[in-house]
Amino acid sequence: MQMTWQGWALLSAVFAALTALFAKIGVDELDPSYATLIRTVIILVIVAGIWAMSGAPASNPFQSGKVIGALVLSGTATGLSWLCYFQALKLGEASRVAPLDKLSVVFVAVLAAVFLGERLDLRGWAGVALIAAGAVLIALRR
Repeated sequence: MQMTWQGWALLSAVFAALTALFAKIGVDELDPSYATLIRTVIILVIVAGIWAMSGAPASNPFQSGKVIGALVLSGTATGLSWLCYFQALKLGEASRVAPLDKLSVVFVAVLAAVFLGERLDLRGWAGVALIAAGAVLIALRR
């Protein structure tokens, strides 16, 4: 499927929104860590199926310590993020939890600048500041 990175990112945002709504319903009667486990198993099955149907050859992730280390750290961060997110949804409203969770956009911008050498111009940093302000305003509403 030919699509730009912007298209994929927008689809990701739509699915993330659906994730928040369905997860809030899912944690209503379940422990958040158990709900996260169920979600993770479903993700594993779906992604394994997509990979298997794609015909992409399996590559050896152990050929580079940097690659496997980065994937282990990414997987660890993802799991911890999901556990925290589901706990937050258990305790709070989805319409307030999700925007605060999106402060990850701000953290990515800062960390990418520091560790990956990525740069945003003044307009980009203004957008990051607006995202931060919006997330905080929504989360703190009374």
